[in-house]
Amino acid sequence: MTRKGRTKEKPPFEPGLIPAPGELLVWRDGQHFDRWQDLACTLCGQTTPMRSHSGEPVHKACAEDWITANPVEARLGRFASDLAPKPKSKKGQGDHA
Repeated sequence: MTRKGRTKEKPPFEPGLIPAPGELLVWRDGQHFDRWQDLACTLCGQTTPMRSHSGEPVHKACAEDWITANPVEARLGRFASDLAPKPKSKKGQGDHA
């Protein structure tokens, strides 16, 4: 909370790549999870704490199924993976050994 009881609203965070149809979304960032409120998934209607990059309530699996079913529309970026983390060292190759 900020001064005078106002809460600071987080801006949407930047999305990364859109996976190919049938591929999985990479949602590692904690901003995809709303620990305070479950809302109805915009695709299936069941409640979920998950959020897209734009804050849309959606199950990750529902978003992946939607990308597969709507490959042309998916290119507009409704659902996307997180940005790839920057390597921690010059020697590092991300998640690879």
